[in-house]
Amino acid sequence: MKVAILGTRGVPNYYGGFEQFAEFFSVYLAKQGHEVYCYNSHDHPFQNQNFNGVNIIHQYDPEYKFGTFGQFVYDFNCIIDSRKRDFDIILQLGYTSNSVWHFLLPKKSIIITNMDGLEWKRTKYSKPVQQFLKFAERLAAINSDFLVSDSLGIQKFLEKKYKKESTYIAYGAYPFSSPNEEFLKEYNVEKGNYNMIMARFEPENNMDMVLEGVALNEDKTPILVIGKHMTKYGEYLKNKFKGHENIRFVGGIYNLEHLNNLRYFSNLYFHGHSVGGTNPSLLEAMASRALVIAHNNDFNKGILKENSHYFSSALEVKNILNTIKKNDNLQLVQNNFDSIVNEFNWEKINGEYLQLFEECYSKSNKRKQK
Repeated sequence: MKVAILGTRGVPNYYGGFEQFAEFFSVYLAKQGHEVYCYNSHDHPFQNQNFNGVNIIHQYDPEYKFGTFGQFVYDFNCIIDSRKRDFDIILQLGYTSNSVWHFLLPKKSIIITNMDGLEWKRTKYSKPVQQFLKFAERLAAINSDFLVSDSLGIQKFLEKKYKKESTYIAYGAYPFSSPNEEFLKEYNVEKGNYNMIMARFEPENNMDMVLEGVALNEDKTPILVIGKHMTKYGEYLKNKFKGHENIRFVGGIYNLEHLNNLRYFSNLYFHGHSVGGTNPSLLEAMASRALVIAHNNDFNKGILKENSHYFSSALEVKNILNTIKKNDNLQLVQNNFDSIVNEFNWEKINGEYLQLFEECYSKSNKRKQK
């Protein structure tokens, strides 16, 4: 098959979850003998025309000039280019800035869209932007030939909202197996004697709720708050909890070895995300053998099932801090690690995507023959 991947800033990954998936999956497809193309921003750090067997197509991306609006221009450029390539399948990762151009997609190509999360629920967006995102979501759901959901919650939502079936294929993570306590010194914490929360500083990630629970608790075990906090919401949280020395805002950490070890040696790892599909950082925490304490919602429960303690309020966070210890819950930790090995590993996920492509390709050919 001749396959294109649209909707990311490009491969290899220098940005986020979709880029990471695009890198792993595109290389996997190429190794399976398929002709694979991935669209990259013109200013992507990787400027070669081929990456591990994947053909790279650079397109002009003015995001550096215009911010979010530039993404619409970049997606437009990618879609226009795709019209002359005669792709069998076009995989769109997300819909935010490309679904408005759905009418320009090549008619002969099979359009498969990974619908990402419920972007319009993110409170960082203004009401008009949220309304636009609802509109964009609808366009993608209705105009794609096939849909992929990366969580059971999203799958259920698409069925209910748009009466559209989607194939559930999760995100992935690599099991972590080489812990090293030496990294803890850099963060001034001790094995098993600190907690963690890691997320973007946005209200729907419930950092405020978790830290409120920490502030209510008399125990002063340190909690590392990991993420870029030089934002309006980050300044609000730092100011609100500045009197609590055990709440440590350490900024973003992008060294995966450091993160894996911090998660592995932590007592409790709080995951407050409440919007979206399968969150990559959740799977990485499971893969790092962290004891995950998760916000109580369908997205998190769809992944963790009964292998987590859940919270819905600051008071519940306080109670968990007083009663739950990692060493008493090692079976939950092991169950989540086993889920990574057996269910959320990249080889399995790549295989499921390829199987979907083959089925869609076969269905399309049968229609043409009729």
